[in-house]
Amino acid sequence: MRKAEEAGFDVVVVGSINMDFVAFASRLPGHGETVTGRSFSASPGGKGANQAVAAARLGARTALLGCVGSDEIGTTLRSSLEANHVSCAAIKVADGSVSGVAMVVVEDTGANMIVVTPGGNSLLTPLDIAEHEDLIAGANIVALQLEIPLEVTLAAARAAHAKGKTVVLNPAPAQPLPDALLRCVDYLVPNETEAEQIAGVRIDDVESALRAGALLQARGARNVLVTLGERGVAAVTASGSVHRAAYPARAVDTTAAGDTFIGGLCCGLAQGMSLDEAIALGQAAAAICVTRAGAQQSIPCRAEVHV
Repeated sequence: MRKAEEAGFDVVVVGSINMDFVAFASRLPGHGETVTGRSFSASPGGKGANQAVAAARLGARTALLGCVGSDEIGTTLRSSLEANHVSCAAIKVADGSVSGVAMVVVEDTGANMIVVTPGGNSLLTPLDIAEHEDLIAGANIVALQLEIPLEVTLAAARAAHAKGKTVVLNPAPAQPLPDALLRCVDYLVPNETEAEQIAGVRIDDVESALRAGALLQARGARNVLVTLGERGVAAVTASGSVHRAAYPARAVDTTAAGDTFIGGLCCGLAQGMSLDEAIALGQAAAAICVTRAGAQQSIPCRAEVHV
């Protein structure tokens, strides 16, 4: 058992680690179209890493279980996580592999388009979950996404559920989900596009988001939180349905906003907040995130979030 694992963590994230290559342009390109950008940046990202950094910056003792390649990008990604006080003891380095990358285009409205090449993320296996069962056993919250192989996410969810841990699943990028996975999930947190695809219900308002949430709850997820951007969060829980309005914000770049919400939610739940309080923490942090460019560098620390 590693010393980092012996200590226990508020939040353990099992997920992806990428480098984001981001181009900023006045608008997103159409099919087959070339648009001239005005600036470019390269910064650490990946849903797993972003959520881990968000949880850590907001005050949770956080560890990340993932995989990077044996390249310079992988070294940079690990260094960035360590600088943000995320434990990297459970991050595998895959010899001979490249690390994951994401190609992002951001327009003036803050909307974006993203293509992810998984690299090392695709080399994470259920055996890695078994190897780090003590890490999962020591967590309060286990957070998952779908930028790693689905079989790995399922293995992590089953291991966490069997140990009585609270499981948070961000089903992104959207794909068909087995009910066996949903039955292990305490908080399913899709955005409206993901909820549409997974539940098979068109979402165009809060009421339809709540209907989609109810369908996903019926399939096994105990609570479903559908994030609606500037329209807030539609939550379907064991005690009923509720809509929580978003904090007002002028969006510059929405990259990592959803991950920041997840990190805040996990941090709040791990530290004993009520669900409503944890949602508010995530929303307030995400509202700050969208006012800044980039992924991890846009995530606020706890002192900036006044809830």
